[in-house]
Amino acid sequence: MYSALADLVVVLHFGFILFVVFGALLVWRYPWVIFLHLPAVVWGAATEFCAIICPLTYLENHLRAAAGGPTIETTFIEHYLIPVVYPPSLSHDVQILLGTLLVSFNAILYYLLWRRRRRSTEEG
Repeated sequence: MYSALADLVVVLHFGFILFVVFGALLVWRYPWVIFLHLPAVVWGAATEFCAIICPLTYLENHLRAAAGGPTIETTFIEHYLIPVVYPPSLSHDVQILLGTLLVSFNAILYYLLWRRRRRSTEEG
């Protein structure tokens, strides 16, 4: 049970990371998502720039410990998602680079969104 819950936390964590990176694309279709996405981007950038450990990581570790630790056989989630969420080569320099890319990518998306809306307002 605890192992399955830990796997669920990893999936949610991965989904949150995808939302942080690509959530601005949802804002194009659903403008109200901006109120969820901007705080998520701030949190994502802060975790990278300040080397903060996400509370979901603590929750997953707690659940894995409650399940008796990792087993010899790995699940699909452990094999494919965990290395993406927690890459072994993650250093502080890499975190700074990831945070910079995250902020830059989202700034570009929001600029394009702003420009698109501005153009449609001027035309209409």
